[in-house]
Amino acid sequence: MSSVALRRFALALCLVASAASAQSPAPTIAAGPMVGASEMREVQLWVQTTAPARIQFVYWDTAAPGTKRRSAEVRTRDALANTAQVALGTLEPGRRYAYEVLINGKPAPRTYPLRFQTQALWQWRADPPAFRMALASCFYVNEPGYDRPGRPYGSEYEILDALNATAPDVMLWLGDNTYTREADWYSRSGFLARYSHTRALPQLQPLLGRTHHYATWDDHEYGPNDADRAFRDKRLALEAFNGFWANPAPALGPDAGVTTMFQWQDVDVFLLDDRWFRAPNNRKTGRRDYLGPTQLEWLIDQLTSSRAPFKLVAVGGQVLSPARIFENYANYVDEREQLLQTLAAERIPGVVFLTGDRHHTELTRLDRPGVPPLLDLTVSALTAGSNPNGINEPNTLRVPDTFVGVHNFGLLDFSGPRTDRVMTMSIRDVKGDVKWSRTIKASELR
Repeated sequence: MSSVALRRFALALCLVASAASAQSPAPTIAAGPMVGASEMREVQLWVQTTAPARIQFVYWDTAAPGTKRRSAEVRTRDALANTAQVALGTLEPGRRYAYEVLINGKPAPRTYPLRFQTQALWQWRADPPAFRMALASCFYVNEPGYDRPGRPYGSEYEILDALNATAPDVMLWLGDNTYTREADWYSRSGFLARYSHTRALPQLQPLLGRTHHYATWDDHEYGPNDADRAFRDKRLALEAFNGFWANPAPALGPDAGVTTMFQWQDVDVFLLDDRWFRAPNNRKTGRRDYLGPTQLEWLIDQLTSSRAPFKLVAVGGQVLSPARIFENYANYVDEREQLLQTLAAERIPGVVFLTGDRHHTELTRLDRPGVPPLLDLTVSALTAGSNPNGINEPNTLRVPDTFVGVHNFGLLDFSGPRTDRVMTMSIRDVKGDVKWSRTIKASELR
């Protein structure tokens, strides 16, 4: 081929590529950005794009907006639904930052504030800062082509506006944070499509952009209803979970579920996995594992080592309710008793379980002579169908006047000096109105 023909051929290829590019819309943000795990000197950010793209974050200390920095550039890929996570390092403790997203080098503006914060270096210097943590579980977003026939199961998404208006520093998702359907359970594309659909809900976006999010899971994002350790594609579920949440590193290894922990100021939070090791509900022989011996031992080690005034243990299902119904821990008699006896023997103070699953909210309290009391705050449901009939369940340890059978979310406000910390629980409805609140001093749980 002559040089002239080669130039003409190259020109034709360029024209074809330009035409194809003109027909394909430029990638935009599909969901997020979302603020993830925060440490004193590092923060995780997450975003999802509509097509493969180059992603970069520009960020600046709000006290010095003239000095802007850029993150490393990463690429989103079809293989993981075009999601990306970026760690911003060498930050300063106790600072508040603003940020923006660049897609292929161009700003992708949002209509709401984008903020993150690093945790304070308060130890040996001052009292720990006050902060607010939001709690929720059972987040269902309708998709008519895949929902069961009849009345839609999800509703009142405006509750997210009310939640965002409370300006929490951190949000803890307690499981059933998305609801996979029959079409999703046995393929990577199914899991990724379900997560993508849930994450893209418009009412969710402002909350993602300025509040630090952490999550554990329960059966509905893990797989089929009541799924257990035998679920064939639990590794696909884990891959999707890790792709859409920016949690700290897993505590038991990369192929052992979602167990991990984090600190927020002076509070320790332990995220447990009630699916990966769980024995089938209907199995009659063998050991009745719920958390499993490895995870249980890890939890006890963590709790005995923790110096936090409040030790929050997040897990999908209710722990303290003695009602042996549905998937409550009470159905796993031996392991539950082992946990309770060990907590008593170790005399671990300040333990508060945070649970979801039940489609109603209630506070459960277990008092035992001579050992620290235990609390279990169940917060459910955010948008999935609510369960007002749960008030009739035989939870003999329910704290009076704490049952809520409508859509709701929880807030935990921590305040006070280091030696006298206080946690205020409040439950709010779709309008943000307080349904009930309780103030608990750390000294009460010693």
